Amino acid sequence: MKVSSPVLVSSILSVAATFATNSDAGAEAKALTGKTVAILATNGFEESELLKPKAALEAAGAKTAVISPESGSIKAWAHDHWGTGVPVDVVLSSANAKNYDAIVLPGGVMNPDTLRMNPSAVAFVKSFVNDGKPIGAICHGPWTLIEAGGIEGKHITSWPSLRTDLTNAGGKWVDEEVVRDGKLITSRKPDDIPAFNKSLIEVIQAGS
Repeated sequence: MKVSSPVLVSSILSVAATFATNSDAGAEAKALTGKTVAILATNGFEESELLKPKAALEAAGAKTAVISPESGSIKAWAHDHWGTGVPVDVVLSSANAKNYDAIVLPGGVMNPDTLRMNPSAVAFVKSFVNDGKPIGAICHGPWTLIEAGGIEGKHITSWPSLRTDLTNAGGKWVDEEVVRDGKLITSRKPDDIPAFNKSLIEVIQAGS
């Protein structure tokens, strides 16, 4: 019987290990198959805080739906200028929170400031709070959670200028890249998005 050379055996084992690693990564990447995540936003949302979590959730197997009071599309704000337009999948007046396993609230100053003054938007977010579903909010996104009663008693972070508002609403504010309190995940800014996405996917995977 011919014995394979040590070099060949080593090569085969290396290929097998690579395949196994890729397979595991693929399985992990589809951890959210069957989940549907709402992304509530309006004009002036911070571009990266919507597009990057959306892409990460979809790469993990989830379906996403951009929900907005406006129909057609909404315009992003990219740091200091208007950014890309994003199609609206579901108009808020037609959205039912029962159809979604989790919700993401992007930041940008204009976006949550508008949404927190919209009773329908607040009621939509409040449904996720009341049902104990995963909620991800980044930067100024937690503003809307104040109106929806989702802050009191929670450890939370945000863009620093929201600290007083969130503390007055009963939140326990800390300056960290991502804070996870039960099924609430919050982050401070675009630089925190990788950590935000990782925690968000873990929480949704664990069950809504």
